[in-house]
Amino acid sequence: MSDQPHEVIVRRAQPADVKGLVACSSALFAEDAGTRDQSIDVGWPRAFGPERFAAGIDDPTRLLLVADCGGQIVGHLTGAVAEGSAMRPVKIATLLGMYVQPAHRRGGLGARLVAQFSTWAKEAGAELAEVTAYSSNSDAIRFYEQNGFASQSVTLQAAL
Repeated sequence: MSDQPHEVIVRRAQPADVKGLVACSSALFAEDAGTRDQSIDVGWPRAFGPERFAAGIDDPTRLLLVADCGGQIVGHLTGAVAEGSAMRPVKIATLLGMYVQPAHRRGGLGARLVAQFSTWAKEAGAELAEVTAYSSNSDAIRFYEQNGFASQSVTLQAAL
């Protein structure tokens, strides 16, 4: 066995990666939405993720990336591209979710995931890329700003 740490490879997800995608998505929900949004079902990834991720692997309008460290999924990014509408007639790529395990943060892995998303979005003909972050998640907002995103709108919410 080698003492060298495994290189983390960012690649498109394969069917065998679904379990790792569900685990990363579950961690994202627990760490992010689970601490910031009581309306989110943090059990969604375990209940619906396997089917959703499996369906997205071969869907040309969706991107599922994994960060693979020696066969272990240590991060992921999901994205989608959609045609424009009459009101907003541009093709838009949406970064739907991204997670990197804490032990693999601050080393550029997140930036690599976003760079591959951006390349895919351009190749898919998207003119804009967007991502949503909770306003209280200043680390995520700062990360996305450092990776080329800029604040466009603010969503306000009231409990009823």
